[in-house]
Amino acid sequence: DPELQAALDHCRTAIREGSRSFSLAALLFGAETRDAAFFLYGWCRHCDDEVDGSPFAQASARPGPAERLTRLAELKRATALAFGPRTGVPAQPVFLALHEVARRYAVPGRYAEELLEGMAMDARGDRYRDFQGLELYCYRVASVVGLMMSHIMGVSDPRALRQASDLGIAMQLTNIARDVRSDAEMGRVYLPLDWLAEEGVPAEEILEERYRTQLVRVVNRLLDQADRYYASGNSGLRSLSFRSALAVSAASSVYRQIGQRVRSRGARAWDSRTIVSRPAKMWALAQGVLRVLFSLPGRCLHPWRRASLSAVEFTLQGEYPPANDRSYPRADPEDRGAGSSGALPGRSRDFH
Repeated sequence: DPELQAALDHCRTAIREGSRSFSLAALLFGAETRDAAFFLYGWCRHCDDEVDGSPFAQASARPGPAERLTRLAELKRATALAFGPRTGVPAQPVFLALHEVARRYAVPGRYAEELLEGMAMDARGDRYRDFQGLELYCYRVASVVGLMMSHIMGVSDPRALRQASDLGIAMQLTNIARDVRSDAEMGRVYLPLDWLAEEGVPAEEILEERYRTQLVRVVNRLLDQADRYYASGNSGLRSLSFRSALAVSAASSVYRQIGQRVRSRGARAWDSRTIVSRPAKMWALAQGVLRVLFSLPGRCLHPWRRASLSAVEFTLQGEYPPANDRSYPRADPEDRGAGSSGALPGRSRDFH
């Protein structure tokens, strides 16, 4: 199918340019799973760029809050069509890619709805009164991607959806820890407001040098939470096929290394963007691969078989409200601050 091939080429380019870490880990997937992952990434990246503007654009050239919400409404319409018959799918390659993934692997449309609602939380400039509110945000912008990937990769036990969700939360918490400065410079504060208040740090002064010691404590607390989610996420690797487990474990290890680097830099963690050197990244990747290799004896005794997920209801039902529920704990509008009402670009999820 020439159209599908063109869509795949488009999505391959997007992941190569947007995320070297995930692109590297994806090489460990089997070919079919890797192409489907590229399809999914392409749609995610497109949505992110449409709502927040290109990451390479000047801040003044990025859309304002009203424009972002307008674009989001159009994305919701186009995405809904992608889950219908192919004849109604919008012309952009990324929507054909999403349609093919949804058709081939029976990916529920509600996960895509949740991701777009997570982007709406950014567009509105939401802040989070406590960790529960932040956890919901992380679920929507990261966990649902892991849940969609679970349908693509297949799992031997539907309960592994829990671990897939937790790994997404771990990775997003790592993003937040790394990007405190860049987020704050755009008027965005993702750290729980009650944690900041306990340390006496005003949200609008989070970058002030006099609060750096307290900020380190708050971020380390966040990374402690991330470590617990990484542990849970990695416990689900046994439910993946060998090749898929290799790729996910490698991505988990490489990403967790970012958080460890933030922690080791202490008060200097936000003087410049925290990066992981190529040797350290390769070592982390090797550790992720070894984690799965150690499971080979058990895999030989209990061969992997894909379980049906078609009848599985939302595993986390009751913990996270659906996308149309506004009852989750978030900051009041007056707590958002003058610079964070949505007039500035939302934080970049790691589709970049």
